[in-house]
Amino acid sequence: MLSTQRSENRHTEQSPQAVPGSGPGSGPGGRLSSPGVLSSPSIEALHETLGPQTGRDICDVGCGAGALALSFAAQRPSRLVGVDPADGVLRAFRAAAAEHSAVVEAVQASAEHLPFPDGEFDLVVSRLAASRFADPRTAAAEMARLLRPGGRLAVIDLEGHAVPGVEALHQELERLRDPAFRRSHTLVEWIRLLHGAGLNVPMARSRLAESRSGVSVARWCALTGSGTEAAASVRRRLSLASEPQLHALGIRRRGSDYLLPVRTCLVVGVKRATDQAGPALKP
Repeated sequence: MLSTQRSENRHTEQSPQAVPGSGPGSGPGGRLSSPGVLSSPSIEALHETLGPQTGRDICDVGCGAGALALSFAAQRPSRLVGVDPADGVLRAFRAAAAEHSAVVEAVQASAEHLPFPDGEFDLVVSRLAASRFADPRTAAAEMARLLRPGGRLAVIDLEGHAVPGVEALHQELERLRDPAFRRSHTLVEWIRLLHGAGLNVPMARSRLAESRSGVSVARWCALTGSGTEAAASVRRRLSLASEPQLHALGIRRRGSDYLLPVRTCLVVGVKRATDQAGPALKP
């Protein structure tokens, strides 16, 4: 672990629901406790890092069905926005928000072209989306642009491996189950991306996992809708991998199947409140 914080062309819909956190999904610590909304170890680590976000304006880029965005709802942010290029997942985001009585805005846009003015948000987050971004450098700059001085950008994404052979296997597996996958980044690469976007990086964590017990190949593929054929291809490829490669990726055999931890990293960047740079991690 490394450690040391309105545009004319946007398509926006707001859910007409009641006060965030007032519904049945609110749980201890101001987070949603529904299995469909809360949680993963990486989300828990992010909340522990950030603390309560009451009264803050929050934007989740690449929000998908809203697991990360809605984990903030019970903390009563002033504004909660989810951005995604896919209309279908935005419908799922709005439905999940309605289920948990959370007021949200759903905006259809790509991470490289975020339709908001500079300095619109206190917190910008993104989880398990950046590996699909067409241009991560531009996306990082866009997300940083949205921050007010002192605001924070927090990214959780699939963690690349520093050993080329291991990372080649990781990326091959990801492409077998998700045609939209482009590439993952190491923690060092994420620190450089956030530095390049003009942010200090006071906190970064590697070797997180989305599942403590591991996810079966079938479940892993189902998360992207890739189905049984992709699952069979993943199993065949894993059967050819060496034990050191599997160990490096945290993958365990279970009979004829495999359990995957879904390795992630977490990096937090802070927009400088003044022209003077504060402490930052060195890649």
